[in-house]
Amino acid sequence: MTEESPETGDKKARDKTVAEPGPNSADDNGDTTSDDQAPGGNGADDSSEPEATIGKKAVEEEEEDSGDEEEEEEEDGDDDEPKLKYARLTQHLGAVYRNGDATSSFLVAGDKMIAGTHNGNIHVIQLPIFKSLRVYHAHSASVTSVSISPYPPPLPSLRVDAAARLVAQSTNSPLRPSTGTTESPASAAAASRKPKDHHAVPNTPSNNIYIATSSTDGNICVQSLVDIKDVQLRNFARPIQAVALSPEYKTDRMYLSGGLSGQLILTTGAPLGRSTATTTGAAAQAAGWLGGMVGAGTGKDTVLHSGEGIINTIKWSLSGRYVAWLNEHGIKIMRTKLHLESADADDAWKRIGHAERPLGEEWETMASVWKGRVEWIDDQSIESEEPAKEPTDGIKSPAAEKLKQQQLKSNKTMERLLVGWGGTIWIMHVYPGGIGVGKNAGERSAGRADIAKKLRLDCIISGISLYTQNLLLVLAFCTPDNDEDDPPRSRGHKHTSSTTSTGSEPSGGIRRKQNNSPPELRLIDLTSHEEVYMDVLSVSRFERLSSNDYHLGVLPAQTVAAATSSRGALEALAGFGTEMLNAALNPKALLFSSGTSVRSKDSNDGASSSTSVAARGAHGAPHPNLSKPGLKIFIHSPYDCILATQRDLGDHLAWLLEHKEYEKAWELVDEHPDTVGSPEKSDGPSTPDRTQSVGTDDFYDETSSVAEGMSNFYSSAEKEKRRIGELWVKQLIDAGDWTRAGQICGKVVGTPDKWEMWVWRFAGANKFDEIVDYIPTERTHPPIPGTLYEVMLGHYLKVSKPRFEDLLERWPPELFDVGSVTTILENQLQYREVREDSNDNGEIGRDWRIVMQSLARLHEVNGRSREALRCYIKLQDADSAMRLIKDEHLAEAVADDIPSFIGLRVPQDLLDRMTRKELEDATSEAINLLVDEAQHGLVKPEVVVNQLQDKDLKLYTFFYLRGLWRGEGTHEHSGESRARLVSDSQSLVDVFADLAVHLFATFDRDLLMAFLKTSTVYAFEKAAAECEKHNYIPELVYLYSKTGQMKRALYLIIDRLHDVSRAIAFAKEQNDPDLWEDLLKYSMDKPRFIRGLLEEVGTAINPIALVRRIPEGLEIPGLRDGLKHIMKEHEIQYSISSGVARVLRSEVAAAQNLLRSGQRKGVKFEVVVKESDHVHVEAKDVPTEGEDGAPKQAKKWEPGHCAQCYEPFVEWETETLVGFACGHVFHLLHLLETLHPGEEFDQDLLSGLAELKGHLIGAKVTHARLLKERMSGGCPVCKKVEKV
Repeated sequence: MTEESPETGDKKARDKTVAEPGPNSADDNGDTTSDDQAPGGNGADDSSEPEATIGKKAVEEEEEDSGDEEEEEEEDGDDDEPKLKYARLTQHLGAVYRNGDATSSFLVAGDKMIAGTHNGNIHVIQLPIFKSLRVYHAHSASVTSVSISPYPPPLPSLRVDAAARLVAQSTNSPLRPSTGTTESPASAAAASRKPKDHHAVPNTPSNNIYIATSSTDGNICVQSLVDIKDVQLRNFARPIQAVALSPEYKTDRMYLSGGLSGQLILTTGAPLGRSTATTTGAAAQAAGWLGGMVGAGTGKDTVLHSGEGIINTIKWSLSGRYVAWLNEHGIKIMRTKLHLESADADDAWKRIGHAERPLGEEWETMASVWKGRVEWIDDQSIESEEPAKEPTDGIKSPAAEKLKQQQLKSNKTMERLLVGWGGTIWIMHVYPGGIGVGKNAGERSAGRADIAKKLRLDCIISGISLYTQNLLLVLAFCTPDNDEDDPPRSRGHKHTSSTTSTGSEPSGGIRRKQNNSPPELRLIDLTSHEEVYMDVLSVSRFERLSSNDYHLGVLPAQTVAAATSSRGALEALAGFGTEMLNAALNPKALLFSSGTSVRSKDSNDGASSSTSVAARGAHGAPHPNLSKPGLKIFIHSPYDCILATQRDLGDHLAWLLEHKEYEKAWELVDEHPDTVGSPEKSDGPSTPDRTQSVGTDDFYDETSSVAEGMSNFYSSAEKEKRRIGELWVKQLIDAGDWTRAGQICGKVVGTPDKWEMWVWRFAGANKFDEIVDYIPTERTHPPIPGTLYEVMLGHYLKVSKPRFEDLLERWPPELFDVGSVTTILENQLQYREVREDSNDNGEIGRDWRIVMQSLARLHEVNGRSREALRCYIKLQDADSAMRLIKDEHLAEAVADDIPSFIGLRVPQDLLDRMTRKELEDATSEAINLLVDEAQHGLVKPEVVVNQLQDKDLKLYTFFYLRGLWRGEGTHEHSGESRARLVSDSQSLVDVFADLAVHLFATFDRDLLMAFLKTSTVYAFEKAAAECEKHNYIPELVYLYSKTGQMKRALYLIIDRLHDVSRAIAFAKEQNDPDLWEDLLKYSMDKPRFIRGLLEEVGTAINPIALVRRIPEGLEIPGLRDGLKHIMKEHEIQYSISSGVARVLRSEVAAAQNLLRSGQRKGVKFEVVVKESDHVHVEAKDVPTEGEDGAPKQAKKWEPGHCAQCYEPFVEWETETLVGFACGHVFHLLHLLETLHPGEEFDQDLLSGLAELKGHLIGAKVTHARLLKERMSGGCPVCKKVEKV
């Protein structure tokens, strides 16, 4: 790549005479007069840029097998699901094709579609509702290019002020039908004579754009969309092939243009209206509006580059910093003056790079004919591939992280350019200028452009864009083989050839051979350089179209969706319905929406129909394909417009169903229920066809309210799942895969009638095993007929009883008629189809046990508990029998044979060899159950004991009586409740007290002692006899002591047990002197007893008396130790007693000191005199009661008042006052009356002896002693409070 200034030009440019290429001129109908040729000659590019060639697929066309190959290709194509779906938009653009007009240029951006026609008309259409915003006649010949500023335009956004202003403007616009509107828009003369009645375009940010168009008539027209008077028309006297508005045209009024003159011209400051007097049409309108400005200013034209042939494409970058254009020598990139700093002003309009076109004869001939397709890549709007997996080899190094950050920074400043020209694709990276590095160190550059990738295709490129970051989208035009008269063979997916184009001819000019191929839409992987997808598009009259007639436009995923949401919000804000809003925004549209409109009077029926459909679509809901998320691809030809969008889940579902991939279809609906909610279901071919009817009903279906739709949304999904599931099952059955079909039935069948249908289908084919495991095991609503389950059970009862048992356990009884199945089982037993001794696969009685167990279970379910219990007992199923007896309280049902019931878990053949512990464990559950029933009064203990006694089952009887005595079965209770229940249970044993003594003495001696100590109803003689029989001396001792035979009991201890310790303990327990005397007499000739008495008698008897009674000369082993022990024990006892006495004395002394100090202490009265006759003493109130016993409001006692009469004391009080330590003070008389009510008191006691005898000390002491005797007990008020 080299850098050149626009003044020096390209040093490598070849001298060439540039003439107007007649073969590329167009007539009024847009038909070219020569065919394009595909590149790929002998020439080669000698540059070192990366390059990859994608060649055509080899096609063998032998006549004998050509038909078979075509069928195979079609089948192969059908196996692969298409990536895109198509919708023909031609019927929505009826106004564009009215009066035989055809489009020659096309642009889609934001929410606008702009089309230029061969008649010079410009149509501005709002997406996604296809509402015509503006139609104006700008040129007298074919429009060659369209450019808008800003690009891309801002997306529609709803703002309250703009929306209100828009609604106000719309509602105030009058409906003024004009005769001028009925004239054809193609009539330039009519347009010049009388301007059209234009309706106002809302001045919103998305509408505030400028539209520039160029034409072969040499004119460039720049028109404001919102202001019809803001227009300029400039004539360059040579056909213009390309025009590009500055991204900031609104402020700088600058644009670039080029054409057959070979000059790249920068126009700035062009005035409104006409710049020359050589134009008509729009210039005449401008003259009418701004006639005074004609000649006032001409603007400035600057030639930036020239001399390299025809310029066919010009494109500003998205940032405005760069501009790219194509001429016959190659691709040129220039730095513009936008966003330049003052220091870099010299870099303005300096060329920073170029790429030579490929060499070859084809390029020498066709470089001026092929139209280059240029796109600046907007990385933010391109969908990314699936996210790459995070590396698992550890954390990146700091150097790698730094390189990554540098790359991200470089990507932010770098801009990418995508060029498709002829059969070659360039991907170029354009970098901003700066200080050079390396060999260019210190030098400043305006920027540079590098070729990142270069590809060669086997076609002519009619449009190019990025589908994703790694997929290239190409609109390909393949030149036909002129030697073959047969129509071209389609590659890729199956398509249907256009029918309406057969025999089509140009409306004028020379008749030519019509053999051009339809265009192809391809996706190319930029990594592998492989073509991953291709569709052949069926375009109207494709046979007569060339590569330059096709255009490709791409809208990012969010553009049209934003327009749709904004329009819906605007309707809600304005309060209009859809029709009312459309009428307000475009009042004239309703006048010409009918097929009989005077506007379409010259059109044929098809045009009228299309116009009507387009009108209804434009004023109805947005186009469904445009409303959905995802990339929108527009393929435009002179007579057709096709929309390609990414296939959504609904399309994927339709494709799966069409190809009978029912399993994948079912899983898709299961994972994404909203797939069924898609309003569009397409069963037709993947590419549009001229014969396809794309009517209003397909896109604008009348639907119910949103709330109703949401309420039925998932139910619709479930219905679709069931429908697909049935197709899936049928497919498997037809293939003979009954096992898989049964599995799928359990997964997809959901209604009872369908279950009935499929079960009978399997049963009819004797495929019970394949379906039985998948029949629902829970009751459905409505329920599945029970006959299905009964048939299955009956089948397996005959062929496999273990399988029958398994099904009976799995299926709840409510699924079938229990009585019917019970009858079948009873018949098996009645007619001895099964027997206990039958050999079933080497197992004795297996089928009999299965039938009996099943019958018991069904009896239990049917409420026939007694019959079920009999079955369990026959089976010796103790667990089930016990459970049934406990749950249903059926113990009385086995009361006739208690021994058998207790021995239910006891094997009869092992009874003699079982230990007591084993028998106890085996019978514990039955015993506990009988004890529980006895406590509830259901099974009387007499019945149980009598039956056990009759069969001499003493051990069973012992278990039963022990259970009653312990109160087994009451463990769930606690506290007093359990104690009461245990007592009630023990009272049941009183009837069998003597039997209990016998059994307890035989089997549980510890329990015998507890029973003897607790019970009082057993016979003493029988109990004593049992104890004598078993030599139970402690029990005999207890019995004798209980009856008062203490000496006999003592002698039993001494003579039979020879246990001196027990004898001493027994004597201590009874504390009987006579018993001690007997013990001493008995022990005096027994040294062991004497030593025992010395060691253990302690202080129970006088040790001196014990020692004195020891015979002299009797040798007693351990006598010294015994004496030491008794002396030590008495010493300890004396020490303890002495210590207690000392503690007691100290406590008494302390209490006495406290008492004396209190008695000596005087009562201190803190007297506070408020008045001369009032004294306050701190005290507490004492409540009183009224005569009726109810509390009476007591006078509040205050200090300085009598605690009885509540009268205040005075300084000259003559009556004796008595005060207590608590603070209460009384008049002496009142105190005595309180302490001794009803008594009369001596006047001397009241007045005081001291006053009578001259205040003598002795008289005062005597008086105080007399008062103390009468006032014992303390303060009566406090004493009363303590009692309360």
